[in-house]
Parts: sequence; C-alpha cells; structure tokens
Amino acid sequence: MTPAKTICLGFMGLIALGTFLLCLPIANADGNWSNIITALFTATSAICVTGLSVVDVGSFYSPFGQAVLVLLFQIGGLGYMTTMTFLLQLVGRKFSLRDKITLQQALDIPGIKGTINLVQSIIATTLIIELTGVFLLLFAFKEEYPLDRSLWLAIFHSISAFNNAGFSLFSDNLAGYNRSVLVNLTISALIILGGIGYQVILEGFLWFKAKLLGLRQRVVLSLHFRIVTSTTIVFLVLGTFLFRLSEVNSGAFSGLNNFEKWMAAWFQSVTTRTAGFNTIDISELSFAGLFITLAWMFVGASPGGTGGGIKTTTGRVLFAGAGTALKGEEEVHLYGRQIPHVLLIKAIGVAVGSLFTVITSTILLSITDPKFSFIEILFESTSAFATVGLSMGITSAVSPIGQIILVVTMYIGRVGILLFMAALMRTPRPTMVQYPEETLLVG
Repeated sequence: MTPAKTICLGFMGLIALGTFLLCLPIANADGNWSNIITALFTATSAICVTGLSVVDVGSFYSPFGQAVLVLLFQIGGLGYMTTMTFLLQLVGRKFSLRDKITLQQALDIPGIKGTINLVQSIIATTLIIELTGVFLLLFAFKEEYPLDRSLWLAIFHSISAFNNAGFSLFSDNLAGYNRSVLVNLTISALIILGGIGYQVILEGFLWFKAKLLGLRQRVVLSLHFRIVTSTTIVFLVLGTFLFRLSEVNSGAFSGLNNFEKWMAAWFQSVTTRTAGFNTIDISELSFAGLFITLAWMFVGASPGGTGGGIKTTTGRVLFAGAGTALKGEEEVHLYGRQIPHVLLIKAIGVAVGSLFTVITSTILLSITDPKFSFIEILFESTSAFATVGLSMGITSAVSPIGQIILVVTMYIGRVGILLFMAALMRTPRPTMVQYPEETLLVG
C-alpha cells in the first residue's frame, strides 16, 4: 500500500460513502431513493470539486442532501489526507513516517518537515476565509430571502466557491446576480484564494505581516510563490481582456451595460480556472470565447489549491522550456533560478498525460453520445478533467455510460494524472544500469 494507492483509494471510499448518502430518501426532496448513477455522478463531482451535475441541486436535493454536498466538496477541496490528518489529530493519534510521507505527497510539498503543523494552518486559513465569504454574501442574499434562507445560501456558496466546487442552489447558477458587484467580487476572491494554494496564502501573509510590522527579519519569497502569483495575475488580466474582446458581437453579454460586461468578462476569466460558477450562458459564447475557456480550463489552478487542471506552475515551466529551446539555450531559468531537468520532465509528463486523458474521454463520449457536437463533447471532457464544472448545457442529457466516463475523468483529474499512474504501476526500483546516449532529429 504505497502513498499513491492510499490517496487514490481514500478518494474512492469517500465517493462510495457520498453515493450511498445521496441515494437515501432523506437526501432527496421527493423522499424517494435516488438513481444510483445520479448519486454516483453527483458525489464524484462534489468530492472532485468539479460542479458538473445531471440534476438541479437546489430543487432535487433536500436540506440534508445539500448538507452532504457541502461536506463532500469541503473534504474534496481540503483533500483526503488533509482531512484525515486533522481528524486523527483531534483523537490524539501519533503519526508515523509513512503517514507523513503520504501527507507530503497529497499536499505536493518538497519535504515532510512541518507537514502536521501545515495541516493545522490550512484548516484555520480555510475557516477564516470561508466565514468572511459567508458574512459578505449574507448582505447580498438577505435582500431577497429570509434570514435563515440567506444564511444557508451564503454558507453553501462561500464553501463551494473557496473549494472551487462550482455548485449552486440556484437553477441558473449565479446568472441572476450578474449585475451584483458584491456577489461577483466576493465569489471571485474566494475562487482565487482557493485556487492559488495554501502555501502561497500563508507565505503571502508572512510577507505582509513583516512589511506591516516593519520587522528587520526579511521574508524571502520562494520561487513557487513568484511563479504562482505572477502566472495567476497574467491569466486573470489577459483573460478579462480576451473575453471582453471575443464577446463584442455575441449574445453572452446581451442586456448588460459596459461596466457589467467588463465585470462579466472578469468573472469568466476567474471561474474558468476550475471554479465552475457562471454569470452568463456558456452556450452563448462565441467560438473564440469557447476556445479561450478551453485553454484556461486546461491550465487550471495552482498546486496545493482546491482546483484542477495541469496547474499554473506546470504551464509556466513548459512555456519557459519552450522559450529555452527556441533561443537555442540548454538550461531553463525562471526568476534567476535554474529549473532542474527532472522537474521539466515531470511537467511534460503531466501535460501529455492530461492531454491523453481528455482526448480519450472525448473519443469515448463521441461514441456513446453522438447526438452532441464535437465542441460540446470536448468542452464537457475538458471541464470534467480540469474539475471546472462549466458546461454548454449537455450534462443532464448525457447517457448513463457517458456519465460513467465523466465520473472516471473527474476522478483522474482530481487525484492527478501522476499520482493516478503511480497508484497503478509498481514503484520503480533503483538501478545501476546506464544506457549509451544517442541523438536523433526532432522538430
């Protein structure tokens, strides 16, 4: 039982438990047992913080069922090992070296030192940010709903946004609030904070604290922090301008004034990074807008965050490696640091494996559901793998076999292609054999 197998099987166990709970009559608004495929799809989407759903969550599930969903995507966002570590800490269990190594792989951090303390910081950070989101969203929802209903809506959407889950209790997602500055900015902030990763949040807090208090001890920002923040800012700003430019003549922004169109473009740039909320009709996007969305979804969030995709750091390393090759250089450099070749190989593996998964899912869906267009199927497969949750409106019409394909795609996207392959394959053994080097023509 390797760490990779522990994590993968842990997610499977949570999906099975969620499926059982969502099948119960108490979880459904009509009081009947739910279809097992529907429950499996919804539970997987919640655990994998995707947001795709074959039913209207707000009307299909009872308050108990909705609470189960909140619990599932909270656990899915934190991660199986993070949640289990926190629960085991509560009962006072001591952690073995094996437990710490598994947790280190789950958090995707370089070493095992301080992993247990990091979990405590992650839980505290999550609670603070989500409670702040609840407080802000409550002001927006209480104008239309009673206090108890407004509070539940605020709790559900705050947790869903920070965990990049994309689930909403409204039938039109957040399209009814596309003119609300408070809802757009609050949800956007929660999505961004959840997507950049806990390490970046904690490192940024320490840096800000040192600056604010004027401490003499200098806080040196890591290369990871610099790459994540700079790449995220580029994607957010560039995405806003591209969406605003591409949707000038489309119907996606119809009925909005100029300021609201810019706000919708900003929200679209944020939510495509694995969140899944939408304030516009995705099916009304132009082909340019759909292509931009596909690219943004595939890249996704950052390591250690609650989102999916190949991650911003992977994209940045690949981009830097391509630049190195085009310039005829041999070493990859970022911010005055040399990137190890093994990291470049890992980035290539992630990108190729992810692309292969999306292609395979698209081909299989094209066979099981030929009634949909190619762009609709590709969009659905990419959204499922990158755990985004955006859809062109075909999710509920996908066949049961197609839903199973999407379930597997969401699962692989959540645990990560490298971790998934490590769980399937044997652990490589050290070898002293070295093969002779030989060149070949490429390009």
